[in-house]
Amino acid sequence: MVVRTTNQSTHVKVERVLGSDGRTLTLQDHVGFDSLPDQLVNKCVNLGFDMNILCVGETGIGKSTLMDCLFKADFDDEIHTHTQPGVEVSQRVYGLKEGNVKLKLTLVDSVGYGDQINKENSYDPLVAYIDEQFETYLQEELKIKRNLVTFHDTRIHVCLYFLVPTGHSIRSLDLVTMKALDKKCNIIPIIAKSDTISKSELDNFKANIMEEMQRNGVEIYTFPTDDDTVAEVNKEMNDMMPFAVVGSREDVKVGEGVVRGREYPWGVVEIENEAHCDFVKLREMLIRTNMEDLREVTHKRHYEMYRRGKLKQMGIADDGAHGPVSLQETYEQKRAEHLKDLKTIENEMRSSYLQKVSRKDAEVKKKLNEMQVKYDGLRKAANEERDKLEEEKKKVNEELAEVKRTIAEVQRLSAEQANGKKGRK
Repeated sequence: MVVRTTNQSTHVKVERVLGSDGRTLTLQDHVGFDSLPDQLVNKCVNLGFDMNILCVGETGIGKSTLMDCLFKADFDDEIHTHTQPGVEVSQRVYGLKEGNVKLKLTLVDSVGYGDQINKENSYDPLVAYIDEQFETYLQEELKIKRNLVTFHDTRIHVCLYFLVPTGHSIRSLDLVTMKALDKKCNIIPIIAKSDTISKSELDNFKANIMEEMQRNGVEIYTFPTDDDTVAEVNKEMNDMMPFAVVGSREDVKVGEGVVRGREYPWGVVEIENEAHCDFVKLREMLIRTNMEDLREVTHKRHYEMYRRGKLKQMGIADDGAHGPVSLQETYEQKRAEHLKDLKTIENEMRSSYLQKVSRKDAEVKKKLNEMQVKYDGLRKAANEERDKLEEEKKKVNEELAEVKRTIAEVQRLSAEQANGKKGRK
């Protein structure tokens, strides 16, 4: 296809198209742009890759053990108990290297998930953590001076949801949590400790899980089938979901060899034996075949939905009729709206403050009046009591004077009587 543009317009103007699919030209000599794929590969290898895995499941269900088995490493995870008051998110970052490929692996654990009696909203810390990572990436993306090439991307690329092997049906807590997460990350449900139920129970359990998730509208990650090189195997693996896995950190001797597995009195469960569990299938699909697709879906679907919602909240949107809205105009409009809201809030606060002051002033005056009335009453009562006491004092003094006069009169009479007796003698 031949396209010519003109500087007189901001839009591309197509003047001539040769053929429905354009025209392929044969080069006369080697140019060198066939090395672009190699350049891209070398650049990616030098920068390294990020992979972030969220493990959701009860304490002790085998999340850390499975991570050790998947990456054939000892991540030395902290042991958690069932006494957590709530759900916490634990994040650990490891640097791995295989050959000349570097991988920055972030393992995120849901500590205390499902251990509380009240499990309502147990998924809130998980949703908040995922949104926080989206927000961190968005803020870096919106910076004037940004560096997304070397930025440590912590967005969750896959959520491994560990299901308890009940053998019957999926729990309501699992359904609610996966429903809350399915629009924010790629969910791959796995049945943990699948060696605890029989083969027939496991097959029925898988069928029941998929049926209940479909009936409740839970969307899980499906391996892509648009690439012919992996379409057949991915389609086959999609039909085998959820994967039934077994994890172990122990090496067990089987015959003349040593394998990673779990030893029981009746035999050995080999985690890398596809006849025993789906661990190998999970590793193939998660790491060796579809790791890049998980990263791509996270960026193009889940993060894009979050980004679009956030930009709409900020008032930034594309108007299909008039083209993209100017960021400066949007800023000025949002600033004017914000100042108007602040003015309204200020007036409401001032009015509320004046009303409170007026009410308080009225209450103070009322209290003062009540205190004045009470004071006047007390003073009147005190005066009356004082007058009464003065009157009583006067009466007592008069009575005392009368007593003294009586005593004096008695003494006088006694003296006269005594003198009269002496004279007769």
